[in-house]
Amino acid sequence: MLSAGKAVKVTIYLSEGATHHGAPTYSSILDFLFYRGVSGATVLKGIAGFGADHHMHSAGIVEISDRLPLKIEFIEAREKVDELLGKLEEMAGTGMIEMHETTVAKPAQLSSQPKPVPAAHLKIEGKAKLMRIYIGESDRWKDKPLYNALVEAMRANDIAGATVYRGILGYGAHRRVHRDKPLLLSHDASIMLSVVDTEEKLRAFLPLVEQMVEEGLVVLSDVDIIKYSHRALETDGPQTPDGASA
Repeated sequence: MLSAGKAVKVTIYLSEGATHHGAPTYSSILDFLFYRGVSGATVLKGIAGFGADHHMHSAGIVEISDRLPLKIEFIEAREKVDELLGKLEEMAGTGMIEMHETTVAKPAQLSSQPKPVPAAHLKIEGKAKLMRIYIGESDRWKDKPLYNALVEAMRANDIAGATVYRGILGYGAHRRVHRDKPLLLSHDASIMLSVVDTEEKLRAFLPLVEQMVEEGLVVLSDVDIIKYSHRALETDGPQTPDGASA
């Protein structure tokens, strides 16, 4: 981690289309810096510029150029930079590397907030219910996609977790076939929501589902939960228990 005092700022100038072993050069360099413990790095994209070939490159509304200038910047201790420089020169290829002395007045710090102590693993095993809700992608509820509204409602009602799947082929009560074709963006594909929780909680949630789903199919199945665990304080909410076996 950087400390206040003398340091070196390194700037690597690249072309957006440059590659290194088949991957974008900027991405390869960023990965290299990350896994070699560099304190931080930023990739900046230019909107116009020219390089050693003296060809002007710019981003227009109609033309999307893959030759726009990029630069990667990072600040590190001199010893660390010297350690990495040889590999960076090889990876940059025809790009340019600039370095100059700088002074770190205040190094970046991790959050000063104390980390909460993780709760013990919560584990559920045994009998539960699997709810599947089949609707159309174009179905709406109160001016928002129905599948999105259902997930929000489930989270608000403390349902353990839900997953939304988009179908690539299917038909429903109207017997119209809906398929996902290349170059065709369908807005009425089949959508399935998969939810696993206790029978008590899903039964209590059903009246709201009936209000929201005007046309669709809702089924309940018995499942055996083999394993469902999460750390309550490390995530925004319980993880989706989609690993249950029917």
